[in-house]
Amino acid sequence: MTQGLSLEGVYVGVGEQVLIPPLTMTVGPGEVATVMGPSGSGKSSLLAYVCGTLEPGLRAGGRVLLDGVEVTSLPPERRRIGILFQDDLLFPHMTVAENLAFGLPAERRPRAERRAVIDSALAEAGLAGFGDRDPATLSGGQRARIALLRTLLSQPRALLLDEPFGKLDAALRARFRVTVLDHARRQGLPTLLVTHDADDAAAAAGPVILIGPAIEPPQGALNSIPGAVKPVW
Repeated sequence: MTQGLSLEGVYVGVGEQVLIPPLTMTVGPGEVATVMGPSGSGKSSLLAYVCGTLEPGLRAGGRVLLDGVEVTSLPPERRRIGILFQDDLLFPHMTVAENLAFGLPAERRPRAERRAVIDSALAEAGLAGFGDRDPATLSGGQRARIALLRTLLSQPRALLLDEPFGKLDAALRARFRVTVLDHARRQGLPTLLVTHDADDAAAAAGPVILIGPAIEPPQGALNSIPGAVKPVW
């Protein structure tokens, strides 16, 4: 059985236009593959198809497998594929702890036990005591860490990153990138990263898929990545 996240002939289009031709690849446990291309080339739609949230009006096909088991026909909540966006998408009417509780698996457990899991996660992230805070009182970096924790608490078996570092300043971007990629590797999560930034791709240190017309590898970083592949158009 093939371990990791596998795409078999996955394509994305709109109307008669093909945005992403059939793509076949496997991202192994703890590996981070990067997808790069211009705006409108279908990168985010590719992730949406993988996790089961493709918008109406777009068309896509192909098989998505996790550890050799096809999940293409499953609803998003049963795929166990976590996704982290550029926007943190924290619920403004919930406390930090309530936001994190939303990410916990649905199995029944005592309320005190659920809160203990949340408090432990906050402490590990350097945010001990933040559970009762209003998300509006947090800095951009703190909100980003809470969004990451919520995704990880859902116990995903694979991780999708849709430009999650894009709105952070340069120094915070570098630190948060290390945090996210280290978590993915330590937990053995096959990870698919969408980005415009060659530094993100270099930090991922995995295969790079270039999509869209006339895409050239960014100078320096991409050429040094083992396993970088040619554009797929």
